Parts: sequence; structure tokens; C-alpha cells
Amino acid sequence: MPQDMPPTGGYEPVQYKRNLPARGFRPATYLIMVGAICTYGFWRVGQGIREQKTEEEMEERARDGEYRIAAILGRECLQEVQTKIYRINWPDLDLEKEVNADFVPHSELAREKMWSRIHLIPMLQAEEDRDQVRRHLADKARERELLGAETKVYHSDRFVRPTFAVTPNEVTK
Repeated sequence: MPQDMPPTGGYEPVQYKRNLPARGFRPATYLIMVGAICTYGFWRVGQGIREQKTEEEMEERARDGEYRIAAILGRECLQEVQTKIYRINWPDLDLEKEVNADFVPHSELAREKMWSRIHLIPMLQAEEDRDQVRRHLADKARERELLGAETKVYHSDRFVRPTFAVTPNEVTK
């Protein structure tokens, strides 16, 4: 029996390597992208820390009493009501001189917070005052009803700001 022999010219080369297309980018591209994302993230964290420190510095200056609210008001138009508030709170403050002061916060968040406080504090204070007057008059009416005459609670002519505690209507045991 004759043995099978290879064809004339030989067999074709056998492909033993996998021929897969390259998936994705080269590793250097991934490294550059991760580096760029991390750099951007650290930059944003740094900005947040800077804003937070500026805000804390402003609050610390406000607590220490060296903070000049007019320094932030680098605006041409100071409203009349605000000027009166500044005159009451800081009688020795020279508004014309302090408008050009060197302290300007670097943070937009701090600036926005300060302006919101400047505009909201008078309104909130007026609301609290109205509530206090309403409570005071109701308290006086209750005293008149119970005691029959208006008597001084603290035995002095000095006005003592009343303190109110909120208690529940029903007490559960």
C-alpha cells in the first residue's frame, strides 16, 4: 500500500497566531486621560477649599469685629436703608473711605452669601420683632386676665425681653 505523500510544492503555512484587532486605545492614551481627569478633579477640590477658607476667614473677621461690611459694597448705589443700618451698627464707620477698602473676598460664594445676608437680615429682624410684639401683647392680656391688674414680674421698671419656650399641646406619658 502506497503511503500518502505531501502534495507537490508542500502544504500551505499553518496559521497558529490569533488575528484579533486591537481593542481600545494604546495604554499611553489611557494614562494621559486618567492624568487629565485627576488633574481637573484636584483643581476643583483646590477651588472648593479656597472658597471655604475665604468664607471662614470672612466669618472669623465678622466675629472679631474687624470686618467692614462696607468694604464688600464696592457698588455706586448704597441704598438709604442700608446706609442707616450701617450707621446704627458701626457709628464710627466712614462709608466713603471704607468703600475703597482693600479687603475683597476672592470667593463668589462668599460674596453671594454676604449680599443675601445684607438684604435678608432687616426683613428677618422685622419679622422677629413683630412676632415678639404679638407674643408680648398676648402675654400681657393673659396676665391681666389671670391677675386682674398689670403687675411687674421682675419687680423692676426695666424692660426684660421675654423668653418663650415652645411646649406641646398634649403631653404623652
